[in-house]
Amino acid sequence: MTNAAPLAGWPHEASPFHEGELRIQDRLGFKERVDVMARRAVRTFMPDQHREFFEQLPFLVLGTVDDKGRPWASLVAGPPGFITSPDAHHLSIAARPLPSSPLETQIQNGTAVGVLGLEPPTRRRNRMNGTICQTAERGFAIEVTQSFGNCPRYIQTRTTEFLNEPPFQQSASQHKGLTEVTANIIAKADTFYIATAFQNDENTLANGADVSHRGGKPGFVRVAGNKLSFPDFNGNRIFNTLGNIEMNPRAGLMFIDFDTRDMVYLTGSAKIIWEGQDLEDFEGAERLVEIEVEETILVKRSFPLKTSFSEYSPFLEKTGSWS
Repeated sequence: MTNAAPLAGWPHEASPFHEGELRIQDRLGFKERVDVMARRAVRTFMPDQHREFFEQLPFLVLGTVDDKGRPWASLVAGPPGFITSPDAHHLSIAARPLPSSPLETQIQNGTAVGVLGLEPPTRRRNRMNGTICQTAERGFAIEVTQSFGNCPRYIQTRTTEFLNEPPFQQSASQHKGLTEVTANIIAKADTFYIATAFQNDENTLANGADVSHRGGKPGFVRVAGNKLSFPDFNGNRIFNTLGNIEMNPRAGLMFIDFDTRDMVYLTGSAKIIWEGQDLEDFEGAERLVEIEVEETILVKRSFPLKTSFSEYSPFLEKTGSWS
């Protein structure tokens, strides 16, 4: 690895957070504490530890926004080494979007992208937000805007192995709202990924797309018609996802059936639930999030990794379920 990264934290006087994130941090009494932490931990480059981490992964989760302003969560995958970091400000990805994924139409120079690197066997994860700065036939590159680490809470451990056997016999279908098949995949999930975005005309340092992980006991996402509800547990108190929803009430979710390798992508309107009986009844939930699903894409046999479940996160012991 070349061009070792400096060690400094956030170099700007302005906060690394936008108005929505700051509003929620302040509402819950964490604003000052989080500001001190973020100025050490949020960077405008990737530290060497993060660069090495990304380079060993077999998949990378991405959050983008389509031309209708709708966030989508998706991923790219390849054998370890398909991600490289030529310097502390860039990631190069030698992979194309999965067939029929929302990402297929969004790999363009200037596209804002949220990046999540997650290693299920170890529960390690690191985040990076940036902009696509280069595209090529076999991949693309991302320039860093913000880089920071995440704690391992609520991640289920799974072994992961890239399946180098394309094509994967996919079949894709697109729907307005949920179907019985997609609802069943969502209802039994213990993991999903959520993309959100904050984009305004002022080009602030906190502009861009974001993607995050959510984990819970199987069934922690409730399905009722075209509406999804899920708990927001105790976390890092930064509130990137909720802060984006506060300013831009839209979200895109990605679910994976690890047994069949079917994938569900969806996008819709988002709402934070701060009080009520449902919140009181869900042990461990500090808030709820509701998604009114507008569009769903189901791609059969699309997830290009072989996985084997190991164990649930120990943090889930103090959480409940919808039942």
